[in-house]
Order: sequence, then C-alpha cells, then structure tokens
Amino acid sequence: MSKTETAELQHKDGGDSGDGKDPSDGKDLGAAGAQLSTAPREEFIGGPTLSLVGWIRWFWRQLTSMRIALILLLLLSLGAIPGSIIPQNSVDELKVRTFKEAHTTVTPLYEKLQLFDVYSSVWFSAIYLLLFISLIGCIVPRTWQFVGQLRGRPPGAPGRLTRLPAYTTWRTESDPEQVREAALDMLKKRRFRAHTVGDAVAAEKGYLRETGNLLFHLALIVMLVAFAVGQLFKYEGGKLVVEGDGFSNTLTQYDDFKSGSMFSMDDLPPFSFKLDEFTGTYAKSGPELGTPRVYKAAVTYSKGRGPDKKSVIEVNKPLVVDGTKVYLNGHGYAPVVTVRDGRGKVVFNGAVPLLPIDSNATSTGAIKVMDGYRDKNGKKDQLGFQAFFVPTFGGEGKGDMFSQFPGLEFPVLALTGYRGSLGVDSGLPQNVYQLDTRKLTQFKDSKGEILKARLLPGEKMTLPDGAGSITFEKETMEWASFQISQQPATGWALTGAIAAIAGLVGSLFIQRRRVWVRVVAGKDGVTVVEMAGLGRSESPKLPEELAELAATLHSEAPSAPDPSDVPAEGAEQ
Repeated sequence: MSKTETAELQHKDGGDSGDGKDPSDGKDLGAAGAQLSTAPREEFIGGPTLSLVGWIRWFWRQLTSMRIALILLLLLSLGAIPGSIIPQNSVDELKVRTFKEAHTTVTPLYEKLQLFDVYSSVWFSAIYLLLFISLIGCIVPRTWQFVGQLRGRPPGAPGRLTRLPAYTTWRTESDPEQVREAALDMLKKRRFRAHTVGDAVAAEKGYLRETGNLLFHLALIVMLVAFAVGQLFKYEGGKLVVEGDGFSNTLTQYDDFKSGSMFSMDDLPPFSFKLDEFTGTYAKSGPELGTPRVYKAAVTYSKGRGPDKKSVIEVNKPLVVDGTKVYLNGHGYAPVVTVRDGRGKVVFNGAVPLLPIDSNATSTGAIKVMDGYRDKNGKKDQLGFQAFFVPTFGGEGKGDMFSQFPGLEFPVLALTGYRGSLGVDSGLPQNVYQLDTRKLTQFKDSKGEILKARLLPGEKMTLPDGAGSITFEKETMEWASFQISQQPATGWALTGAIAAIAGLVGSLFIQRRRVWVRVVAGKDGVTVVEMAGLGRSESPKLPEELAELAATLHSEAPSAPDPSDVPAEGAEQ
C-alpha cells in the first residue's frame, strides 16, 4: 500500500484509547469484548455492609476462585513433602518406631502435627476436601457458560474499531457486498467461526484455549477422585518367601498388611505363588563392583483353583493376578542350620532368613528353637542364637566381620547361643529377627567366656554341658521379599494426569481472539474496509495475524487510487 492510501496497521501498547480505558479487557466494548473467557469477574463487596448471607456468598466466591484453587493445590503439594521424608505408619510401622527412638526431641511435636500419618491427618484431609470443592465450584458454572458460548455466535463489531489493539483500514473500489463475502469465505477457510452481522463480518477462533483450561481442571478432579478411591479401597502387604516356599493371598500369610478404610477382607482375590528360584548376579570388578546385573525371581502361580503357570518377577516388572500386583522388593540369604539336643535328636532343621544391613548383604537375625528341645536331663527348655552372616567373608571391621561382595562366594556364619525362655508364650507380638534376652542365659565356654563361633559350611558349634549342638549345613538358601498390592483407579489417575498436561498445553499456547471486518460505502461512493482484532490477552501474534488476513483480503479487494493522485479535470497533462 502506498503512502497516499488510508490503510494503517497499528498495535497499541496497552490498547490505550485516549480515555484511560484498556480496550483489551473488553469492559468498554460491549458484547464484542465480553465472554472471551469463562473466568468469573472479580467483584468487590464492601465489608462493613455485609450480612450473614453476604459473607457466605463472599466466602463461596473466594473458595471457588482460580486463585484459591491454585493456593490449595500448592498447599497440598507442600503437605505431601513431610509424607515423603518422615516415615509413615501406613507404610512401615517399624521405621516409625525406630525414628521415634532416634529422635526423642522432635517426636512429640511430630505426633501433635500428625506427621507420622500425613495422608490421613485432619489438616491434609481439610486441604484435600477444600481443593475438591473449589475445583467443582469453579468448573461447573464455567462449563455451562462455555457450552453457551459454543452454541452462540461471535458478537457483532463494536462501534469504533479504532479503539481495538490491532487495526487496519483501506479504501477499495470493490462492491461492499462482494468484500464481505470474500472476508467471510477467507475467515472460514482459516477455521474461524464467522458470520455476517449488519455491515460487518464477525469471527472468532481459539476455543481450544478455554477447552484446555476446563480440561485441565476437570482432570485435576479426576485425579483427586482417583486418589481418594485408591486410598479407600486399596490394600497392600509384604511377604518374605524362601526358595521352595510359597504364599497364599490370605490375611494370615502376610508379614505386614495395610488396607483402606472401605476395603473388605472378603475382597482379597484368591491366588497363590511359590518361589522356585531367585537369581542374582553382580558386577565383579570396576567402579560398579557389587551392582546387580540380574535380579529376578522365578515363580509358579495359580489363580483360585486354576492351573499352575510359570512367570518371572523382576524389579519394576510385577506379576499381575486379577488386578493385584506382586512386586519384587528385596533379597537376602537363609542359611540352613540343624540344631540337636543333648541326646543328639534333631529338634530344628531348616533355612533361617536373615536381614541384610548393607549393600554387600551382611546380614543379621535370630534362630529360635521353641518346641521339642530337652537338655541332657530330659527337661524341656528353649534355645536362641544370635546370627551374623556374610556371603563373602571380607575380614573383620570394628570387631565384627563384614562382607565384601553380595554374591555367595565365601559364606561364614557367626553364632552366639542362649537358653531359657524366649518370651514367645507371653502373648505379646515379637520380632522374629530379634532375640528377647531378658529371660535368657548366655552360654559360656570352659573358661567362663561368652560362647561364640564362626562357622564355615559343614561346621558345627557344640554347646557346653551337653546342651547339644548347632550345625551350619553346606546349603544356603536365598529368599525374596514381595510387596503384594492392589490400588484401584490407577488407570483413571494416569488418564487424568495425561489430560491435565494436554489441557495445560492448550491453555498456554492457544490464544482466543476475535476479528471483525466492517465494509461500508464512503460518502464519495468508494468502499471503506476496516479490520480489527481483539485477543484474550496482549500478544504480538494478534497484529501479525491481522496483517496476514488483511493482506489476503487486500488481494481480493485492492486499494482504490488516492484522490490526491488523480489529475484534476482540465489540468495540463
């Protein structure tokens, strides 16, 4: 367009229209600037004049505002941090007990703040419920409003298009009706929703922005519901299984068990599995010495009375049976020992699982002989042994031997024995991996020193005074620990998370905007074309898009010659 043309394309910073108002906010443009978003308008309600109903309405508007929803979401995220750092009763009561014993100063404060039960605490539940109410109260009216906008049409052009942040105009000799038809066809091809209103074409585009916004908040509700359903109806438990042993999905088979408040034990799916073999190999050299290379458990499982099936459970590759997942959690060793009484009778023979205390599988535990043992006089008694095991003997550290490799290369079993009452008849729960020595007497050798021995496979320790012996057999079994869990609605939670990301991307990168093309006949009979655009927010892309649209329409309706360039009648040529 030449300098004599009346076309101009402007992008006014802040949209200043000369009267101190911002046209981009739509407040002074009537219907043309309204409903570019479904966000509720900010309204100020005077405090001193509020009645009870007024205060309730004010509280509801605040609670259902997007600002409060974001604050509550932030608080929920912050509230989950102590649940990840501090041991939780719902996950491992033993770790909680150990933490309390090690941190006696802060424990009373943590208990008052319910930091050992974060996810079931009053304050976390309050934030959760308020966020749920806030999202529903926010999304429902906005959804209905958006549906109304989709069913409606873009509003007509405002009286003064020059007030809009992006504007251009030119004069053409084309017929006004033809220009309007060309503008309508062009905008529809650009996927604008367009129609003719009076002497102008009104068009709108970018509805996916609001769709993404609503989808994001709806997805948050789906995730909250999925999380609640998962917590209420879930169950999970742990089981340590030695090679050759099995597990049946009944409550009495679990070493520990937790369930949601609405879960029924009758809903435990019937299945069982047997640990056929655990295979673990480790790097034997280099900076990754001792790092697991192969870590898997071969099992035979069956569902209900169905046929046996073979499967392999690996880390992050659980066995899935009827919606329940069986994860491989840990691994250790179970030395096979044989205990004989004073008369040489075998009173215990079996694999004893010991718990690892470091990455090289240095392990500790207890061997308890509760029934069948009699001393040399035939009197019933009980035996207990503190056990310390290393799969690959690496020497002695600070008084205790240690393992230098997690593989079973050079096993050594250290034992010290006790006799007396193990305390198992008291009716109180007891840790199977620890000895309660309060009613036990430690064995001593002929020199009056504590009896203890380090045994290689096949060796035995003889107890004094004809009390019998304990033999470390040549076979060492391996065990694997499993987490058996079922958490409903995880698929819904994943779907909600994906939808939330998709909605967020749409709401951030798609701009909702309106374009108007007004075509009227001027006083001199020449057609005047005006084009203007209004966006949801200030963006440099809006003037660029309007310029592109104007260039396309200008090719259909080119500029008319400027009157100053036309020679006057009778003038010299």
